[in-house]
Amino acid sequence: MSPAASISQLRIVLVEPAGPLNIGSVARVMKNFGLTQLVLVNPKCEPHSDEARQMAVHAYDVIEMAKTVSTLPEALVGCQRAVATTARSRDLQTPLERPELTLPWLLEAVPSALIFGPEDRGLNNDEMLHAQRFMKIDTRPPYESLNLAQAVAICCYELSQVGRRANQTALPVQVPTPTTTATLDELDGYYRHLESILLKIGYLYPHTAASRMRKFRQLGHRADLSNEEVSMLRGILRQIDWATHQGND
Repeated sequence: MSPAASISQLRIVLVEPAGPLNIGSVARVMKNFGLTQLVLVNPKCEPHSDEARQMAVHAYDVIEMAKTVSTLPEALVGCQRAVATTARSRDLQTPLERPELTLPWLLEAVPSALIFGPEDRGLNNDEMLHAQRFMKIDTRPPYESLNLAQAVAICCYELSQVGRRANQTALPVQVPTPTTTATLDELDGYYRHLESILLKIGYLYPHTAASRMRKFRQLGHRADLSNEEVSMLRGILRQIDWATHQGND
């Protein structure tokens, strides 16, 4: 699969976008660089407003084809890889990477997703942990925050350069190959199953479960689990669940 074909299967995910002008601008820059899959998570504005149409110009079809979902996990169904963007450092024990290092990895296994947070706050830590890798566009302090549409534009341009740089260096373009890597929705189901069992056996407590599960998510993402491995781990969880029932009888 060519880089252009890979780009066409990449989802731009906007979490709770608040401005129709930004949505229109994002659609326009996506079409400029060959991206067509826009996903809106719980939008806080009307994506089909006249303002959005005005900014999109001839890319309004991207908005018309956009998928609207209620939650971030819904936006990632079927994706094998996801990168979350942020404008600030986080205490998530995962390094922030530059676009030129992270985005080529995103195109190696499609479908994949690039996630952007709301204009007023960015992605929170729980939203960040739905992705395997985190990315920050280098800007100069003290004003490091980019407009949403500008951030998307920089990333779309960088994605378009992946194949061009490979050709210029006379290196073969890495072609995505069939893989058994677990999809993000399969991983999300496993994490929720794990949490329920760990609560049940007393390893987790309700007031600390969220922080502990963040660490399990980070561990799972680093392990790059296959769907067979996820099935095996969930089989272990089902056996633990059965054994605890037997012990209580």
